[in-house]
Amino acid sequence: MSVRRVMGVETEYGITAPGDPAANPMVLSGLVVRAYAAEAGPERALPTGAGWDYADETPLRDARGFEMARALADASQLTDVDDPTTANSVLANGARLYVDHAHPEYSSPEVLRPLDAVRWDRAGELVMRTAAAALERQGQPVRIYKNNVDGKGASYGTHENYLLPRDIPFARIAEGLIPFFVARQVICGAGRVGLGPQSQEAGFQLSQRADYIETEIGLETTLKRPIVNTRDEPHAAAEKYRRLHVILGDANLADVSTLLKVGVTSLVLRLIETGREPQVRLAQPVAALRTISRDPSLKATVELTDGSVMTGLDLLAVYREAVDRALADGVDGWHRDPDTDQVLTLWDDVTERLSGDPMSCTAEVDWVAKLALLQAYRDRDGLGWEDPRLRAIDIQYSDVDPARGLGVRMRASGRLTSLVDDAAVAEAVARPPEDTRAFFRGECVRRYQGEVRAASWDSVVFAVDDRTLRRVSLPEPLLGARADSGGLLDRCDTAASLLEALASR
Repeated sequence: MSVRRVMGVETEYGITAPGDPAANPMVLSGLVVRAYAAEAGPERALPTGAGWDYADETPLRDARGFEMARALADASQLTDVDDPTTANSVLANGARLYVDHAHPEYSSPEVLRPLDAVRWDRAGELVMRTAAAALERQGQPVRIYKNNVDGKGASYGTHENYLLPRDIPFARIAEGLIPFFVARQVICGAGRVGLGPQSQEAGFQLSQRADYIETEIGLETTLKRPIVNTRDEPHAAAEKYRRLHVILGDANLADVSTLLKVGVTSLVLRLIETGREPQVRLAQPVAALRTISRDPSLKATVELTDGSVMTGLDLLAVYREAVDRALADGVDGWHRDPDTDQVLTLWDDVTERLSGDPMSCTAEVDWVAKLALLQAYRDRDGLGWEDPRLRAIDIQYSDVDPARGLGVRMRASGRLTSLVDDAAVAEAVARPPEDTRAFFRGECVRRYQGEVRAASWDSVVFAVDDRTLRRVSLPEPLLGARADSGGLLDRCDTAASLLEALASR
């Protein structure tokens, strides 16, 4: 394997009620989840009364070797406790749809290929669009945005997850990732009008999340946000795996940005796993993150610990050269399969054109597409970056409604390059990936309606009768794929017969 690994994307969507700025976002988010579950029906979504199985969740365990005391944790960190005031559903495509921190969140199913990460992430947009349409018919209109900042000081996450071997020291993972994460926004930033957490200064920057990152390494996700998050919650066999939980990324509408975000990150992790990561260190990583974000010309430099300076593109080039060396040396675990070729080809093409003229990447990179759009309005109407109309356009870019959303309309018209067609995305709303345990989870939701009481990333809980629950554990992310569970599921018409067959294996 090379670029392929177990990965997924979680997106907290922004939400508002037109004409009602005081509307409670948690209530609105609950309406979205319930509306989708009702509209999709039991073949595509568990009823929101079904639960999430929290048995294996450990949100306060830190990868540095300790666990935070619950009494010291912020309430937002206690994600292993069910909140009866919110809504939750597990979908037939293997995803989770629920309310998280007053936002509707779509957590995609586990996939192995970066292109599949793009496909099932985009399926989340259709889920949100379906829910919004259902609420519109009920007389409760909502606007849903695939973004990370409301322009008034609040930021919400688009998190990525990557499975790694447990035996890779976490300190080495963090050291190898920090310079890359600081530079990565050049190829996958979503773009933002405003500088500072409260948009205190006028201007445009590459990343929506950069101003909200406050430290290099840490456990938190909603305060004191780190470049590298230390949550040690593998959702898999803990003795074998660790899950890298990435919180500094942006929500992307451009397929190429999403593919590069997950694909290049997977390659950098492969460098670290095989001991081939570049030995480059930044003097002030948090400050460097903001410096690079605030320079759309891509000429700004940041200082390294050895006193030299590099641009964001220079840093990416260091990692790209390390990948080439690993491939040329035949390092174990490295080979050029079609997925790796796709990522490397796009990485080379995009960074080369960004080096020559950043505005040549309007079809591939969200921040460039957004900047070109905003600049056209600025040129036409003589607008300064402080003009509120530009902030409105920024928000409108991320609206998932094709009648209003500038980004989705640009993608539909070809102004943003599509890597997966609409039919494949629509199919991904209803069907799980076939090469991970998401297949078993999603198919159980679809096949055994009324018999699945709860689920999680590594379990499915069945209601055998009114008083008995049976939990099927899935600690291996690749077991439960179609290859090893498809025939079994086809033979079992009921959950009881499935449980009996599993018990006899």
